[in-house]
Amino acid sequence: MDDLLRRLRAGLPAEALITDPDVTPSYARDMAGFCPAGTPAVVVLPRTVEQVQHVMRTATELRVPVVPQGARTGLSGAANATDGCIVLSLVKMDRILDISPVDRTAVVEPGVVNAVLSRAVAEYGLYYPPDPSSWETCTIGGNIGTASGGLCCVKYGVTAEYVLGLDVVLADGRLLSTGRRTAKGVAGYDLTRLFVGSEGSLGVVVRAVLALRPKPPVQLALAAEFASTADACAAVCSIMERGHTPSLLELMDRTTVQAVNRLGHMGLPDTTAALLLAAFDTPDPTADLAAVGELCTAAGATQVVPADDPAESELLLQARRMSLPALETVSTATMIDDVCVPRSRLAEMLDGTAAIADAYGLTIGVCAHAGDGNTHPVVCFDHTDPDESRRARASFDAIMALGLELGGTITGEHGVGVLKKEWLARELGPVGLELQRGIKRTFDPLNILNPGKLF
Repeated sequence: MDDLLRRLRAGLPAEALITDPDVTPSYARDMAGFCPAGTPAVVVLPRTVEQVQHVMRTATELRVPVVPQGARTGLSGAANATDGCIVLSLVKMDRILDISPVDRTAVVEPGVVNAVLSRAVAEYGLYYPPDPSSWETCTIGGNIGTASGGLCCVKYGVTAEYVLGLDVVLADGRLLSTGRRTAKGVAGYDLTRLFVGSEGSLGVVVRAVLALRPKPPVQLALAAEFASTADACAAVCSIMERGHTPSLLELMDRTTVQAVNRLGHMGLPDTTAALLLAAFDTPDPTADLAAVGELCTAAGATQVVPADDPAESELLLQARRMSLPALETVSTATMIDDVCVPRSRLAEMLDGTAAIADAYGLTIGVCAHAGDGNTHPVVCFDHTDPDESRRARASFDAIMALGLELGGTITGEHGVGVLKKEWLARELGPVGLELQRGIKRTFDPLNILNPGKLF
């Protein structure tokens, strides 16, 4: 410990190091439950690439594990510390280095907050689409590490589709530049994509070149109520089959709707088994909403409420934004799952989740990015009750098993971390797992970068 601190101090300013044992535990974990976390030996908050390189060289020399962190808003335990590690918090590297309206790119450091970037590029008439629910606090580096998604992914795609290039400090302190700033480029293996979603296990991202889009028109939304989740999912399938491109297509099941009603007094009918929210940011959103409203009615919607203006749209979308806070009031703790299935299997996923809730005697609400099949079952339980906690974990696993049975994946946007690493092996299979472990050894032969995550 003394040798580690001495070597770190040789290349870092005093304010970049936190060693106070009353403070370092606050950097021990992200927002995920059921994930073990250790006590870091030291927390480092670098401001420059050179300082990150110094940390990684020191860690390599002393064989000390390093856990890169952003804002710790993740939901898989990927940012959790291990005992005796260096927590490398990148939140102080928060500069927007360049915004180019001509190239439609931004160059940023990893600690830039998603919402800060979004507002900055909007001043140039540009748009950075990935918008995780934690966008007001989460960082671009964390978004890249977990390949984050968001509400607008149905139209605009996820973080990986906006990362053009990266500067990455490798485990031994070397600096690697990947990708490009050009609109096109196919030189060599796509190492940029390899780092996106790698959860800090292959290198430390210190700079990113991001693609931007022209700022779209303000979206308009509608809400459609259904007497069954099957009808709501049929509407989703019809909307996508007919070629519509909503900027948002979200679904809330009965449990979630009722929780939102209790918390927000939204006035939704008790008979509402599913609420579907659709939005368009097209030149003529009113016509698009009318067409989608007809499809919802044909699928069995009991009521369709289109917004007349952006203010009304925001009121409709409040219900979706309230989903997680509302479900958190159901009991003392929640576990948020992240299973993505083909859109055509969405109804089976929701019905299966309801059956799992009954089987385990738990409340499980589902809110979903229905347009891309990404469901978020939220298991509500009393964490002070050991049996209920056990059932919560078992139900969480049953939901992932259901997703795989339906041809889906264990994570659409939250990542693997600690929470799902045994399930990653099941999804990848032995050959895929062997190759991925081989990639890890190539980049990190000493296994000091975020050990114990993913595999």
